[in-house]
Amino acid sequence: MKTMSDLPIHAVLPDLLAALRVGSNAVLVAPPGAGKTTAVAPALLGEPWCTGKVLLLSPRRLAARAAAERIAELMGEQPGGLVGYATRMDSRQSARTRLLVLTEGIFVRRIQDDPELAGVSAVLFDEVHERSLDSDFGLALALDAQAALRPDLRIVPMSATLDGARFAELLGDAPVIESEGRIQPLELRHVGRAAEKRIEDEMAAVVRRALAEEAEGDLLAFLPGVGEIERTAERLDDAEVEVHRLHGRLEPAAQRAAIRPSREGRRKVILATSIAETSLTIEGVRIVVDCGLARRPRYDRAAGVTRLVTERASQAAATQRAGRAARQRPGVAYRLWEAAATAGMPPFDPPEIMESDLSSLLLDCALWGVADPASLRWLDPPPAAAVAEARSRLTVLEALDENGRITAHGKALARLPLAPRIGHMLVRAGEMGLAELAAEVAVLLGERGIGGQDTDLTLRRQRWRREGGQRAEAARALAKRWAGLVKHHASSSPIQSLESRTQDGVGLCLALAFPDRVSRRRSADGADWASVGGRGFRLDPLSPLAREEWLAVGEVQGSAAGARILSAGPITETDVLALFGDRVKEHRTVRFRPANSGVEALRERRLGAVRLSSGSDDRPDPEAVAAALIEGVRQGGLELLPWSDAARSLRMRADYAGVEALSDEALLENLDQWLPPLLSGKRRLSDIDRSQLSGVLEGLIGWDGKQQLDRLAPPDFRSPAGSSHAIDYAAEGGPRVELRVQALFGLAEHPTIGSRRIPLVLSLTSPAGRPIQTTRDLPGFWAGNWRDVAKEMRGRYPRHPWPDDPTGAAATLRTKKADARGKS
Repeated sequence: MKTMSDLPIHAVLPDLLAALRVGSNAVLVAPPGAGKTTAVAPALLGEPWCTGKVLLLSPRRLAARAAAERIAELMGEQPGGLVGYATRMDSRQSARTRLLVLTEGIFVRRIQDDPELAGVSAVLFDEVHERSLDSDFGLALALDAQAALRPDLRIVPMSATLDGARFAELLGDAPVIESEGRIQPLELRHVGRAAEKRIEDEMAAVVRRALAEEAEGDLLAFLPGVGEIERTAERLDDAEVEVHRLHGRLEPAAQRAAIRPSREGRRKVILATSIAETSLTIEGVRIVVDCGLARRPRYDRAAGVTRLVTERASQAAATQRAGRAARQRPGVAYRLWEAAATAGMPPFDPPEIMESDLSSLLLDCALWGVADPASLRWLDPPPAAAVAEARSRLTVLEALDENGRITAHGKALARLPLAPRIGHMLVRAGEMGLAELAAEVAVLLGERGIGGQDTDLTLRRQRWRREGGQRAEAARALAKRWAGLVKHHASSSPIQSLESRTQDGVGLCLALAFPDRVSRRRSADGADWASVGGRGFRLDPLSPLAREEWLAVGEVQGSAAGARILSAGPITETDVLALFGDRVKEHRTVRFRPANSGVEALRERRLGAVRLSSGSDDRPDPEAVAAALIEGVRQGGLELLPWSDAARSLRMRADYAGVEALSDEALLENLDQWLPPLLSGKRRLSDIDRSQLSGVLEGLIGWDGKQQLDRLAPPDFRSPAGSSHAIDYAAEGGPRVELRVQALFGLAEHPTIGSRRIPLVLSLTSPAGRPIQTTRDLPGFWAGNWRDVAKEMRGRYPRHPWPDDPTGAAATLRTKKADARGKS
């Protein structure tokens, strides 16, 4: 057996082994390059308590396979013997296997199937600082199983960063063993980049510069995604080096070639995504070029989709990337940003559990027997809002009942190595006799790039079926395995026959997986689509799919208002109704039309937010009509109502008297109480009986309000002469009364109106009704202009009294002779 006893991890292995002999848990903190991935698991196999398998969990398929191959090599074995691995698309293990490297997702399935983990002595969680959702959940399940079923199970989280204390607390104050890293000199060179230039141009230039400045060593360059990798590779096509790609979509052979030294002994340039940040040691690398960007999945809760976002890498990721250059010997890292900009980068990548769609997690918790995920032990518990959203989605998929308990269908979904949406598609399609097709659609959705990049998933499937190569073959084998997981029987589908355009059934399968994304075209060019779930989608109008009337949409990317369709398949309305006919609802809507102050009644058939048909409703619900009219008044204002002059006057009087019950604010606030009785049998506001409207107002102010109203803002002014005159509350300039000046003789104070004692505008006339004076100051008029007015009036109306001092005279509307007769 080969050894690497010079690795730093060997200095602390005795402490770790001692801790695990006396306790079940320990936390290992070891920086990149210390050797924890390759050395710790083999060291456990010879321990007295280790009579079963050691499971080593890795966050990525590439890392799991590479780790197993490296450990097997160091032990003088071949993968699949004493050391094996298991990933979603590849597995090498046998009855001899005692050390199994597997991805975290595979482990979650394994412990769900066997909560006791029979035959397993230890579980090692490698790179737990990455905080993937499967890692956090797998650790929570392992701790739960350890507490209830397997107190002898050893659990060891292994972290590359100094967050061991949090993990130790989670594991019941487990001991923390810290290893030093293999310290090699590392030089950082911040070269910056021009923001206006394409990232691949800048990266290619810096790669060439690094190769020229550093005479030896291979180069590892970090780019955000596959597209940038390919474009950078094109720009390095003439370089005298081997250019390799390294990302998750590559076939295993190409990934191995990127990791291993060149067979020809030439210098290598490896263009990689963040897949190469941790876990892997790429031999020969002593130069790193880091663009400072990362592409990560971010769940958009508003849109209900997970989308890839290109953003600045975190400081922790930048440190990990730079450290790749100094794992085996002194190295140098070129960074495409200024040194001062490092402080502005986020310190760490957020835990995946805080930003992910938690549907799979919640379903797995329900399968575990836990309705509330918060009851498990988490480093960071899942957000309550995300849990609630996931519960709602799983209920729609019939995976959970209304009480949150897992259903038989939910158990079937949870047993599948697929997201709940995709598992639901596979199970339901299997019931229709379409299991193989659904499994192929599932692979196409999960493995980007297979069959090309067409939006039309039907075309991608056809191209994939003709593709050669190891990756295409592995994907086809995976589809066959998935199809075999569901029962096949004769079609019991309500769909008796698919129309010719959807004969291949890809759209049908997509509709099963994403019923909320079934969409109908809403623009002539096919660029805009309305989905059942209510979101709007965008499609390239040049796509052949743009001519379809209906699409079953799989993947989307972008904002909730206009997410771009990445994959879809055509489906006919007939098939949509056959699948979801029980969800079609008839909506009878009544809308207010300001143009005629009436209502428009419509009858619609809708599938979610998509309108299937519509027409006028001749018999609308009277309550809906009344509600629409009321809402029209609420939005358009009280002026829409047919107020009579008397009603308007009453409201004006109430305003002057301080009776709030008839104010705009009060009437609108209580609209639902006083207006509905007036709307019975009405379809227009103008049909309301005006007299009834006035009666309602009087009822609203009540007896006390009526007394206050008559006292402070009476309808008429009673003059000293005993005459009554209507007050015009709507007059310009304020409440006004017109009367003969003689009726005010003897009045020394000006009459007022309302709670604020507003002067009543007096329009004074002659005995013949001709205007004499308009005043808001009667005492001022008596003391001022009256003398001249009286003199003129004596000449015009000599038979009437015109006293010099009107305040001391008796008010009268009669002539002097009539007054004399009245006194005799």
